[in-house]
Parts: sequence; structure tokens; C-alpha cells
Amino acid sequence: MAHVNILDEDLALDSPMLVEGLPGVGLVGKIATDHLVSEFEMTHYANVHCEGIPHVAVYADGDPGLHTPVRLYADEERDLLALRSDVPISPAAATEFADCVADWFDENDVTPIFVSGIPRENSSDVPSLYGVSTGSGDELLADAGIDSPSEAGLVSGPTGALMSFAVEHGRTSVGLIVESDPQFPDPQAARTLIKGGVEPLAGIDVPTDELVDRAEEIREARERLVQRLQEAGDESTQAQPLRMYQ
Repeated sequence: MAHVNILDEDLALDSPMLVEGLPGVGLVGKIATDHLVSEFEMTHYANVHCEGIPHVAVYADGDPGLHTPVRLYADEERDLLALRSDVPISPAAATEFADCVADWFDENDVTPIFVSGIPRENSSDVPSLYGVSTGSGDELLADAGIDSPSEAGLVSGPTGALMSFAVEHGRTSVGLIVESDPQFPDPQAARTLIKGGVEPLAGIDVPTDELVDRAEEIREARERLVQRLQEAGDESTQAQPLRMYQ
């Protein structure tokens, strides 16, 4: 049965913001959420059991314990949640997954910050960032000073399904779309996402020096997941300009 299993009932959150980190282009969302969890020593708050999540168990270096591949981490002081995923969600199950987690967001007054990378042509350029929204999310973007898109586009994969669910049900959410390397993990794009999007939206300060210093290590550690995403095809979350269809 689909559900979110809370592990720490004593942890109190008050209308938290959530940063979504499903694997996608440049692994930008995953790198960003992994960094937030590590930097703030966030608590493993809940396990996510939804249709569409592969039935696998994951383990970490130096830890014999097994965990679900999709988990929620929480920071009570900053009223922050991070959705951390070690696996892609299949396109066929994206809607069921969105229904599962979106209902939990609604029940707990969570404002999600959805994340997607959009392939950039020149990896030497500083990544651009812009925001999209549903419900009253446009007010959050305006208050944070985040630019609107400069061209039409769409978001696919499980993040696109989550955004579609928010549109259909009139729920408030924000989407951050950042230019990312389409072939390799992109810590630079993740840093742009954090500094230009997550920080002003959540009202927090996130040290990112280590993220930049460890860029090469992060690239090497994530390349295997990138390969799995490429093999999975449309399972990967990504944004793309609509001009390709016009």
C-alpha cells in the first residue's frame, strides 16, 4: 500500500518547504539535495513507499543498514525537507508516484520546490536559472527575485508528473529549471540552483564551497547513475524547449 512512513514522530515541522531531488539531467536535483542533507546533517525523517518506486533496497558506505531508495530528510530548525532518491521513476508509474507524494504534501502543508535541469549547449557558460509555478507560487518567485522563463518549454519525467498534478489540483508549488550538462553530473548547476533558487525561497544560507571543491569527485561518483538514466530514457526528469516541436 502506498504511504509515507514517518520515522521520527518527535520532529516538528511547520509548513515546511521541500526540495525535490529526483534524478534528472545533470543530476542537478540529486546533487543539490545530497548536499543539503550532508551540509545540515538532516535527519532521516521518513521512507517513501509509492507505486512506481523500484522494489530495491540501498545501502551506504560504512553502513550495513538497508534503506528504501526514496527517502525524506528533515531539518527542524530551518523548516526544510529534502526528497532524496537513489533510483529513477519509470514514466508509466510517474502519475501514481505523483498522486502518492502530492497527497502527503497537501496533508502536511508542504510547499514543494521541484527541480529540473535543461540541457545547455556550452558547458563553460555560467548556468542560467529560472522559475515556474502553480497556485500562488508566482508570489514566492517574485519575492525571491527569480526570473521567469525566456522561452516556452515543458518538463517531463516524474518531476513533470508532480508539476502536472499540482496544476490539475490547483496546489501551490515552485519549479526551478537550471541549465545543466546533459551528459555528466553537474555540481556547478547544482550550486546555481542552491544559491539562486533554494536559498531565497527557503530563506536559508547554504555553504557551497565544498560542493565546488569536490566537483570532480562528485562527477565520478554519479556517472554510473547517469549511465542508468540514459539507458532508462524517458525515466529521467528534464526540461526542454517547446521550439523542438514547432
